[in-house]
Amino acid sequence: MTLSGKRVLITGGGSGAGADLALGFARAGAEVVITGRRLDALESTARQSPAIRPVRADVTREADVRAMFAEAGPCDIVIANAGAADSGVMAKTTLDQWNAMIAVNLTGVFLTLRDGLNQMPGWGRLIAIASTAGLKGYAKVAPYAAAKHGVVGMVRSLALEVARRPVTVNALCPGFLDTPMTDHSVEVIAEKTGRSLEEARAALEAMSPQNRLIAPAEVTAAALWLCAPGSEGMNGQAIAIAGGEL
Repeated sequence: MTLSGKRVLITGGGSGAGADLALGFARAGAEVVITGRRLDALESTARQSPAIRPVRADVTREADVRAMFAEAGPCDIVIANAGAADSGVMAKTTLDQWNAMIAVNLTGVFLTLRDGLNQMPGWGRLIAIASTAGLKGYAKVAPYAAAKHGVVGMVRSLALEVARRPVTVNALCPGFLDTPMTDHSVEVIAEKTGRSLEEARAALEAMSPQNRLIAPAEVTAAALWLCAPGSEGMNGQAIAIAGGEL
């Protein structure tokens, strides 16, 4: 498969799954624009391929998103990957914590997909990187799970709006990923429970029937498939990449 001549924009492209997506799409021949709030992280990823170009943007800000697309140029593929995680029991969750999770994990996806669709020149693919938390509940992550459920609902609705166009909209819902964000979750679990880092990581691995974390490359492979010939009928789907957890 080649994506030569296609331009893809990936939010949150400086690290983790976003960086892997950027490199995967670059290897497939696409011109890649990665965005995020930390320019140093974006530039570190961009140095790994001449096909990758960094653009600083905060997806929670409407003006930033509009400027991001203006600087990127017309994009055929838009991947809303930027996100953040926080944890804590709901009874002690503050409104600020709630708003922060909704802002980046739901509003940011809304702005990215909306403006991505509006600038799409013809054939297009809109992909949201959601989570298994968008398909089920997990204890102590209610705001995060609510945001990811919102992403899945938005994808399903938008897919119906574009169904008569050569555009598809889908969500990829990985389980716990082997990324720096999960490393942070492991540290939080260890701190709050008194477990070792190894025990905390093992607890997350045990969430999967395969007893492992999901590799970012698995998300990249699924995203590339959604952009390949033969995937035209995949529209409005929330695809779990979770080893059978769901």
